[in-house]
Amino acid sequence: MTQDVIVRTEGAAGFLSLNRPKALHALTQPMDHAMTDALLGWRNDQAVKVVIIDHAEGRGFCAGGDIAFLRNSALTDGGVSGRKFFYEEYQLNHLLMTFPKPVVAFMDGITMGGGVGISQPAKFRVATENTRFAMPETGIGLFPDVGGGWHLSRLKGRMGPFLALTGARLDGAECLWTGLATHYLAHDSLAEAKERIVHGHDPAQVLAALSVKPPHARIENNAARIAKHFASDRFEDILASLESDDSEWAAKELATLRTKSPQTCKVALRQLHDSLECSDFAANMAMEYRIASRVLSRPDFAEGVRAVIVDKTNDAKWDPPTPEGVSDALIASIFAPLPADEEWKPLD
Repeated sequence: MTQDVIVRTEGAAGFLSLNRPKALHALTQPMDHAMTDALLGWRNDQAVKVVIIDHAEGRGFCAGGDIAFLRNSALTDGGVSGRKFFYEEYQLNHLLMTFPKPVVAFMDGITMGGGVGISQPAKFRVATENTRFAMPETGIGLFPDVGGGWHLSRLKGRMGPFLALTGARLDGAECLWTGLATHYLAHDSLAEAKERIVHGHDPAQVLAALSVKPPHARIENNAARIAKHFASDRFEDILASLESDDSEWAAKELATLRTKSPQTCKVALRQLHDSLECSDFAANMAMEYRIASRVLSRPDFAEGVRAVIVDKTNDAKWDPPTPEGVSDALIASIFAPLPADEEWKPLD
C-alpha cells in the first residue's frame, strides 16, 4: 500500500486522500492501484455508505498523471509500460463512474488531467475559491483523456471543445456555472462538510446547506463567442472563425491554439464528437484507450513534454507542424480498433 494515497474509513465514509504534495498529488500507478483496491473493498462493505476523495496536505487537488513516467515509456520501451498505466487508470475512472455508492470529490485546488479523471465521475463535485480546473493536454501532444471525451462533450454551448483545445483554466465559480462542479463551498467549510458526512448525514443535504453563492463566472461573458467560434468539429474551421474576428479575445485564443499540437487538436475534436455517440462510459473509455495507445508513441507527446515540462522552453516542434498536414487517414488510424486481445475492458 502506497503512502501517496491515505486510505481510511471514518464513520460512514471511506476516504481516498491524495498525499503527494511535492508533485501536487499527481497520480502514479501505485496510487491508482491503491484507490482501485480500496473501492473494490468498499463496494460491498455495508459500513461504508459514501466515498470521499480529497487531498491530505499542501496545495491540491491533483495536478494530473505521471507525465514523466509516460514520456520515459514512450522513449525507452515503445510505450508498453505507458499503455499499462493508461489501461489501469481508465479502469479506475470507470469504477468511480459506476460505483454503487455516492462519491464526493473535493476539488479544492489544482484539478487537471488525471485529477479530472477521478473527480468528474463523482456524483458530488465540490469547487471552492481555490479550484483551478483544466485539461491542458493539447499543449503536450496528448489529448483530454481519463474520460474527458465523455465529460467535456456533454457541456453546454461548445464549452467542451473550447476547453479541450485551449486548455483554458476555470476557477471554482466557472466550474459550477459550466456544470463541472455540482456545489460551491468556501474552503474553510470543507472540514465541517466532511465531518457531517462522516457522521452519516446525507451528502446532498450537507453540501446544499453549506454551499455559498460564488463570484460571477467570468467565462459566461464569452459563452456566445465560444459557441460561435468553436461550433465546428473541424480544426481549420475554428482557426478561420477566430481569424475573422478582430477582437482582442479572438486574437488571444487564436494565439493559444497556434501553440498546441495540431494532431492533438484534431484528435480531441473527433474524440468529443464520437463520445456523444458512445452507448455508455465503458465504450468511451475503450475509445480513449485506442487513442492513448497510438498517441503515446507518436512524436508529439515526447516532444511536447520536453518543451513544456522538461526544458520549459515552450518551443515544441510538432509533427505534422500544421493542421493541414494532419491527414484524415492519420486521425482514422489513431481511432482504429485494436486487436481483440488488446482492447480495453472495465473491471468486473
